[in-house]
Amino acid sequence: MLKEYYISKDKSKLQIENIKNLMKQTYWATDRPEETIVKSIDNSICYGIFDSCNNQVGFARVITDYATTYYICDVIIDKDHRGKALGKSLIKFITEDTDLKTLYGTLLTTDAHGLYEQYGFKRNSENFMHKPRK
Repeated sequence: MLKEYYISKDKSKLQIENIKNLMKQTYWATDRPEETIVKSIDNSICYGIFDSCNNQVGFARVITDYATTYYICDVIIDKDHRGKALGKSLIKFITEDTDLKTLYGTLLTTDAHGLYEQYGFKRNSENFMHKPRK
């Protein structure tokens, strides 16, 4: 990842307004209400990507039981920061997280199979992918 960016799991760093704007850039969460965004953050492991000015430019959530399975969702990189391998860095960070790396990983994607395959995920169907336990 480029030096001017960093990833954090610290929820206190998350910027709800920026996350709302990121959601508006997606096809799956364009109209997600702020109340729903906040509740989903409260009940998930969250990862933010921040630029050198500490502006949040990326986001992902993980839902898990910490024992067997995790589910990656809401992976978003701001359109003005794409093409810099930030998505790759974020997925690498998540899959290497000590809370998750020995668990069975799952996700749904319609357009980023190649990204996730680089980190051990395998296609189960057109949209569903999984990552076997280590």
